[in-house]
Amino acid sequence: MQMSQKHNMSYEAVQNLGSCCFLQSENLDYYSSSDNSSHATYPSVRTLEQYCTLESSTKNIFPSLNSPTTVSFSPNHSPLSKLQPKSYVLSSHSSLEITNDSIENESCLTHNDNELRHKIRELESAMLGHDADILDMYDTVIPEESDSFLLEAERWKKMMEMISRGDLKEMLCACAIAVAGNDMETTEWLMSELRKMVSVSGNPIQRLGAYMLEALVARLASSGSTIYKALKCKEPTGRELLSHMHLLYEISPYLKFGYMSANGAIAEVMKGETEVHIIDFQINQGIQWVSLIQALAGRHGGPPKIRITGFDDSTSAYAREGGLEIVGERLSALAQSYNVPFEFRALEVAPTEVEIKDLELRPGEAIAVNFAMMLHHLPDESVDGQNHRGRLLRLAKCLSPKIVTLVEQESHTSNLPFFPRFVETMNYYLAIFESIDVALPRDNKERINVEQHCLAREVVNLVACEGAERVERHELLKNWRSRFTMAGFSPYPLNSFITSSIINLQQSYQGHYTLEERDGALCLGWMNQALITSCAWR
Repeated sequence: MQMSQKHNMSYEAVQNLGSCCFLQSENLDYYSSSDNSSHATYPSVRTLEQYCTLESSTKNIFPSLNSPTTVSFSPNHSPLSKLQPKSYVLSSHSSLEITNDSIENESCLTHNDNELRHKIRELESAMLGHDADILDMYDTVIPEESDSFLLEAERWKKMMEMISRGDLKEMLCACAIAVAGNDMETTEWLMSELRKMVSVSGNPIQRLGAYMLEALVARLASSGSTIYKALKCKEPTGRELLSHMHLLYEISPYLKFGYMSANGAIAEVMKGETEVHIIDFQINQGIQWVSLIQALAGRHGGPPKIRITGFDDSTSAYAREGGLEIVGERLSALAQSYNVPFEFRALEVAPTEVEIKDLELRPGEAIAVNFAMMLHHLPDESVDGQNHRGRLLRLAKCLSPKIVTLVEQESHTSNLPFFPRFVETMNYYLAIFESIDVALPRDNKERINVEQHCLAREVVNLVACEGAERVERHELLKNWRSRFTMAGFSPYPLNSFITSSIINLQQSYQGHYTLEERDGALCLGWMNQALITSCAWR
């Protein structure tokens, strides 16, 4: 029997949770399964959005034969096709059907119940063979109250077995399903059990589990946007947050990988240029451009003039405790120390509203556009129907850039429904927490701060927020390829020198980091989980 993809996802979700969830009867519809031209009707699981609510009953799913049944015969003793209301008959194509027709010819020969049932079974066996056994399931009345009681008892038995196994991922998924189904009794009970198992100083899944649990609490309270209240932790000062962000940059290769590969592509394509204009749509603290300024300073024939136009974001502004002029001053001082002509301009307009005239392009400049961990923050089509990502890429194409660089998280959360997004978030961030586990001890206070203030806020946004409040909307590399291609760009493969530099970076970190080349793009991962992709376009 084949089920639709939606049905299959829902069924798998239930299976993976140890069959601890049961479906309400109103969440069942019917589908048919064929076998040698005969078919029987079975209940099928509805869409994933139902999430298997844990209050269930199968009452009224199957009609019952609980009233006297009669069969009529014609004068030549051939059975007529009409049975009493709510009886089962066999149609011309040997399928089981229900008919509500009334009895015809009241003067026909009538048999008692036992003889009637015997004759019906003979007819069924002759026409259906072994498939007639399917009818046995309809021959008894389903006791509604006792059935509901048994299902409830079985449900709690499954739940207790799940808890005894101590599988934290399984319990988090069960809790997410209960939240999605608005099953408050099960949600509160599972949350109380989960609080005994999670810890911000435990192993990776225990640490991540602590934040995912608080994200579920925040979702119930509709407080996902007030992230630090949801996480029950003190909001850091700007200086503290900047320190946490810098430590994350140092202990993991993810941002360095993205920045290094993007800068390598820019430096290569700008070899013969005397004026370079870099448009960075999310400049953060400007760390990316330190190594590029240093590299161009030593270029044969002298460095070019570098002009950077930077866009800000609220988190980075809070961390630096000031506007982009702080970034401009730091980069200007660095460029001056390397004798590199430099100019910096901060742009106040939002990327979703920017126009070409805002960029103040100049003749003779070679333009590079940089999208580093930024595009996934733009609303996609599922939020308000507007294609902000496509619009910005088309605007970039109108600039006739020599190169466009893209660095993004390799995750699919953009338009997924809640539960599959919950699972995707858990798998993705668990890999990051595992990689940090190698770099810093579990009881290290700085590690706790990094995870709490730099990573947990993303987890809470993904799990607790919906609509415009959810700003973390990642897409996979294949989706970004489609968007860039539709905007008129073609891939610019990263050369072997850049790849070898990234390999050296990877090998300088402990743990199970992986590096893979995919059609000219580079993908950095942890074990079998891809995490960050970097590619270039022109």
